[in-house]
Amino acid sequence: MVKGDLDFLFKFLVIGSAGTGKSCLLHQFIENKFKQDSNHTIGVEFGSRVVNVGGKTVKLQIWDTAGQERFRSVTRSYYRGAAGALLVYDITSRETYNALTNWLTDARTLASPNIVIILCGNKKDLDADREVTFLEASRFAQENELMFLETSALTGENVEEAFLKCARTILNKIESGELDPERMGSGIQYGDASLRQLRQPRGSAAQTKQQCNC
Repeated sequence: MVKGDLDFLFKFLVIGSAGTGKSCLLHQFIENKFKQDSNHTIGVEFGSRVVNVGGKTVKLQIWDTAGQERFRSVTRSYYRGAAGALLVYDITSRETYNALTNWLTDARTLASPNIVIILCGNKKDLDADREVTFLEASRFAQENELMFLETSALTGENVEEAFLKCARTILNKIESGELDPERMGSGIQYGDASLRQLRQPRGSAAQTKQQCNC
């Protein structure tokens, strides 16, 4: 598929502590299968997939970042200009949940205050070993204005929905005028320049007339 066939390109991040299953989530989303031999990511890995969101064709360009502290300075440089992010913790690890505030601060400071983030409690298939309740994480998400899902990279449960929900929210914000794809560092690109003509600023009679004549 060439860029001209796309409506938008969104830059995504997958962030969170080491061992939470970030690479496995990305692999499940891109390949539709579980990544058996997953080692800790060194620096960053990249994946992309074209999805249909609200009738639009959107290419998600996804950067999977290392969760280990020693790679933090490298991975932070990839935050810039991201439109969306999956913030991942492991429901069987209280430690990864406790680190969420730091990851969230990094995302909103280094990427954009307007970055659309979905909180993902991964390893839902290991419910018997759970250390973080759904309710507790749900409250954290609400307090920090995040969307929230529990996912399983192993079974695929809610993995696609997490990426699509984030993309759908970005698209809604573009259509409402809350996000401007032409703003530097928005993490959003038009797939086809002609789309710019469809998005007219509101307010003037001339523009309204122009829209009506389309």
